Amino acid sequence: MTNLPDRPHTALLVIDVQNGAMAGTHGRDEVVANINTLVDRARAEDVPVVWVQHSDDNLVRDSESWRYVPELVRRDGEPLVHKTYGDSFESTELEELLAERGVGRIVVTGAQTDACIRATLHGGLVRGYDVTLVGDAHTTEDLTAYGAPSPDQVIAHTNLYWRESSAPGRRGGTVDTAEVTFAAY
Repeated sequence: MTNLPDRPHTALLVIDVQNGAMAGTHGRDEVVANINTLVDRARAEDVPVVWVQHSDDNLVRDSESWRYVPELVRRDGEPLVHKTYGDSFESTELEELLAERGVGRIVVTGAQTDACIRATLHGGLVRGYDVTLVGDAHTTEDLTAYGAPSPDQVIAHTNLYWRESSAPGRRGGTVDTAEVTFAAY
């Protein structure tokens, strides 16, 4: 259904599952386990796995907090996209990597729900992609001290509104890990 011609394939995005971004997040271990399940399935089905890694003042490049969590291992040949903005497409080579692989649909996992995950969901949809959010494979930290809802509410709300998201010729959607399919729509 994507608006991108001749791009029938799907890719799995693993966004910012870095030590610093995952410290103290809601359901961290379950989310990482679900992402690992999806990575294994994508590899078994020859679906591209694209790793996205953020850097900023809190995630200083090459620091321990910047590194991916040890439970997730990127294979040689799997693209790694470095970013400095929330939207994984913004000022990165992500679009070119996906175009080279004929990808018109992305499956989104990672951290932080209320920042980089939401920005990438919307960024993908407005750029013409079908964008599926894996509802039990993204997470966020507790920002209630700043007036935000609790992490479980942030995650639930994002899953709820993305379930029905769409644009002309494109669709969003939220599914759990067990329901993810990498087949073209």
